[in-house]
Amino acid sequence: MDFKPLITLLAIVNPLAIVPFFIHYTQDFTREQRRRTIWIASLSCFVVIATCALMGLHVLEFFGISLASFQVGGGMLLLTSALSMLNAQPAEAKSNEEEMHDAAARASIAVVPLTIPLLTGPATMSTVVIYAEKAKTLVQLGTLVAYGLVIALATALCFSLAQPIARGLGKTGINVMTRLMGLILAALAVEVMSDGLVMLFPVLGK
Repeated sequence: MDFKPLITLLAIVNPLAIVPFFIHYTQDFTREQRRRTIWIASLSCFVVIATCALMGLHVLEFFGISLASFQVGGGMLLLTSALSMLNAQPAEAKSNEEEMHDAAARASIAVVPLTIPLLTGPATMSTVVIYAEKAKTLVQLGTLVAYGLVIALATALCFSLAQPIARGLGKTGINVMTRLMGLILAALAVEVMSDGLVMLFPVLGK
């Protein structure tokens, strides 16, 4: 059995590195809301990987979206989140009290931006598509999908450990970490957008 795809995906998705973002986005959540967010994010991560393995870029092509455009859009989303984090502001802008307690609104954080694009961005999708194209048999393709399940379980484990980490850091520590990760995320957003822009406009790479 070839474990190279699994190792590669674990390195790219790197759920442990997303823990600071999870802490930031769920800092005002109840225990039940946090548990639901972990479950949805893990499941969404598996669904994205499995979909890319089985359907490749056909989903994006169906909507007439190129991978380059997806990168630019994802980069803009990351940059917006980064600016909020640099100011140590709450991840969500809540317009009213009812929205603050809206489970559906809070659960959406698990999908965007935690799953897409933080956990499974264009790099992850591209990698899965490449390995799917190399798969010679249904067993190899099924193994790739199973690796998606392993990634999802690793994500659930890392996110479940987020609260002990948060308690150890304290409020000040979390704010410092949030600003630091915001800076890193901003740089990552620029990289993602620049890669997409060069693909869309090759003259920019000259």
